[in-house]
Amino acid sequence: MSDPSGGTVPPANRNVLESAQAEPKTQVRADQVLISRLGLRIPSSLTFSDWERAGMQLSRIFDSSAWCLGDWLVCGQENYADRYVRAIDAAGLDYQTLRNYAWVTRRFQLERRREMLSFQHHAEVAALDTREQDHWLDRAEEGRWSRNELRRRLRGTKPDKKAAAESTSVIPRLAVARERVERWRAAAQQADVHLENWMVLILDRAAEDILNTKSK
Repeated sequence: MSDPSGGTVPPANRNVLESAQAEPKTQVRADQVLISRLGLRIPSSLTFSDWERAGMQLSRIFDSSAWCLGDWLVCGQENYADRYVRAIDAAGLDYQTLRNYAWVTRRFQLERRREMLSFQHHAEVAALDTREQDHWLDRAEEGRWSRNELRRRLRGTKPDKKAAAESTSVIPRLAVARERVERWRAAAQQADVHLENWMVLILDRAAEDILNTKSK
């Protein structure tokens, strides 16, 4: 079987990526993509199928790292409230990004995470109640939706008022100046999340900071 570039398609489970910091004894194939701290070292002989497979592997690495960093931060917040921020600084990690990861992580216990869906799929539905989260993730799995397709479908639905009343509380409606709403909307777009999800995220962060401060 050949790929579009004329090469032979390798077995689907073959690893195309290899760390540039591999042990000296490790044999690195000439057709492997090497990962370094500064980026990828891509061989000139790379076939289309290997290039495509490398992208899929990088995507899985990204999803895994987002979940793992989220779990790591949640553990630090729960066990080392007086020291975890220093550990984040020492590790050279971005606190705001980690808080985004931690918020999604808290919304999905390990056993509820879908291996076939990305971290971003889960982030799209994180603000929903548990039943709605599972409903949309089930549909995304069955339909093999991309994150963007899941987002599009979510925007096109109307909330079930009866279900929402049973599982959630309604906060008071506030009259807010248009310029403030537009500023919030711009911030939500920059964070690549829905405005509603962004608002929940910001409120969760504020509550977390206040409660953590009081517990010290």
